[in-house]
Amino acid sequence: METTVVTDVGTEPVTQPDYHALNALLNLYDENGHIQFEADRQAAHQYFLQHVNRNTVFFHSLREKLDHLVEEGYYEPEVLARYDFDFIKSLFKRAYAVKFRFPTFMGAFKYYTSYTLKTFDGTRYLERFEDRVCMVALTLAAGDRTLAEQVVDEIMAGRFQPATPTFLNAGKASRGELVSCFLLRVEDNMESIARAINSSLQLSKRGGGVALCLTNLREAGAPIKRIQNQSSGVIPVMKLLEDSFSYANQLGARQGAGAVYLNVHHPDILAFLDTKRENADEKIRIKTLSLGVVVPDITFELARDDEDMYLFSPYDVERIYGTPFSEISITEKYREMVDDKRIAKKKISARKLFQTIAEIQFESGYPYMVFEDTVNRANPIAGRISMSNLCSEILQVSAPSTYREDLSFETIGKDISCNLGSLNIAKAMDSPDLGRTVEVAVRALSAVSDQSNIACAPSIERGNQLSHAIGLGQMNLHGYLARERIHYGSPEALDFTNLYFYTITFHAIAASCRLARERGQSFAGFENSDYANGSYFRKYIEGTWEPRTPRVAELFEQAGVQLPTPEDWQRLAEEVSQHGLYNQNLQAIPPTGSISYINHSTSSIHPIVAKVEIRKEGKIGRVYYPAPYMTNDNLEYYRDAYEIGPEAIIDTYAAATQHVDQGLSLTLFFPDTVTTRDLNRAQIHAWRKGIKTLYYVRLRQLALQGTEVDNCVSCML
Repeated sequence: METTVVTDVGTEPVTQPDYHALNALLNLYDENGHIQFEADRQAAHQYFLQHVNRNTVFFHSLREKLDHLVEEGYYEPEVLARYDFDFIKSLFKRAYAVKFRFPTFMGAFKYYTSYTLKTFDGTRYLERFEDRVCMVALTLAAGDRTLAEQVVDEIMAGRFQPATPTFLNAGKASRGELVSCFLLRVEDNMESIARAINSSLQLSKRGGGVALCLTNLREAGAPIKRIQNQSSGVIPVMKLLEDSFSYANQLGARQGAGAVYLNVHHPDILAFLDTKRENADEKIRIKTLSLGVVVPDITFELARDDEDMYLFSPYDVERIYGTPFSEISITEKYREMVDDKRIAKKKISARKLFQTIAEIQFESGYPYMVFEDTVNRANPIAGRISMSNLCSEILQVSAPSTYREDLSFETIGKDISCNLGSLNIAKAMDSPDLGRTVEVAVRALSAVSDQSNIACAPSIERGNQLSHAIGLGQMNLHGYLARERIHYGSPEALDFTNLYFYTITFHAIAASCRLARERGQSFAGFENSDYANGSYFRKYIEGTWEPRTPRVAELFEQAGVQLPTPEDWQRLAEEVSQHGLYNQNLQAIPPTGSISYINHSTSSIHPIVAKVEIRKEGKIGRVYYPAPYMTNDNLEYYRDAYEIGPEAIIDTYAAATQHVDQGLSLTLFFPDTVTTRDLNRAQIHAWRKGIKTLYYVRLRQLALQGTEVDNCVSCML
């Protein structure tokens, strides 16, 4: 519980509490039955005294520090060269004037472990939090002083937090890309498969997660060059990809990570799912690759009617329709393809498929689910969406590439990158100007897109250049609701969620329109979008979007946040019609892991998983994290996700989904008594509510089963 620390002024050694032991007190009630929040605040303080300060390189001045970091190859000199030193100095003073302190030990520990610049041997720190923020701002602003100051203000105030790749890498000389993740199509030929594996290696080296669509690959036993039973199907490709991701990582800072998606009407679907069974043969078992399935409406309808479902050969579908399987609407063409004798097919029970999916989710948490028709009905962009990403929130259109025999591009298609960052809902509602906060975030994320160098994957690079797509996310919904003494999932909570995302959407589109006007450039294909023809705006102009509960009306009034009126939307629609939009996609709600800790937020728009969360962090062991804004007086507002249940979470996400142009990472939480029927019921509820994607399935495990621990917070949650 105690450690001896020698002060640096020549005094006798003094005994101070150990930060790790102080943090652990969060998990024990005090003599009054209260959670010991003050102990965690002391832990954060002691962490700096005992560890950070003693292991930070000292510089006499900012100029000495920056010169050293540039000369020794730590910082990119081009970033600082865009500004004169007086401005840089004023920006650092601006950040330090906030007098930022990490409110939790976990936040401080996560920042210094995962984000800050360290010496090349990894033993000493070269940055404080303020330094990292300034380097991110200077990088993204690219010489724009006003934007640099605004980015510093928003991050230091906790209103905006760039995603991990941006916050980790910006301004560093030895770094990965600023982009969070990538999505690749794979076409039904060896050249495309080889290119996909190479691109996965290259992109993993640069720090991004990679998802690949395997729907277009011909099934096991399909003909090759008209010779029957030659294709090995999707499983060997999955094994190659898994090995690739295991091999590549970004200088040890981020491990390679990948996901593969397959349409449930692909003939290999059951074998695809079986790769995640605990007792699967090692020849086919997939251990580290994430799995996702693409489910059209017709599959739910067949299961509802207890019909068999047909699985169609992608090889035959592409041969007959002249377009890849992933570009076909299965729901529209289903009966036609069933009747077409030229298409090889087999049938399985639709209900059995959903039961199998639930069984696999019991064992592994996978597969993710993409509700294909829901996604494409809501898509305002011309083209078809056929997959998602590693966290199931990115939903963008893609186009295939073609290759020569030497694997060079014959035509470069359009693949997808994700440029992410999130607003802290509680801090955003506290903003003196919510519209400006959103605009700064949109400009910062657009800079991530503009500055990305993804030449290693030409189809990704082209997609990024054409779309300028970003994903403005949100986090800390539960923290905000609890702060305002509103129960997650209550009518007031759903009312707030609806109107908050409604308001964010208005300001995000307005910001993108201003960017298009300033730069004289819209995303490629804008003229064919629902934004250009005005149909996107119809529901906002003709609908009624006002608070349904007095409490929510009070929240927006107290915050000084003006809800857009139909007249505001009409004016915005006219401006967009005239000037266009710079960003093809604007919003996506990621799961926000590490950045939630350093921002002291609840993750994404999920409820908490525990009042005091327990994380296992490397050599230090267990680290405890208290939910934001939680006190011993408002614990009733912090019911966890397992208590709240999947229906209320789905309803919350549905309130937000109607305003988000891409997807939202939605994890379903269940008690250990759950059945496969319960999982299927939740999936059907999500589909009916207009949810676009489902992320993990989590089952509650009994804490420290078989042991008794007196006075333990985590065991009583």
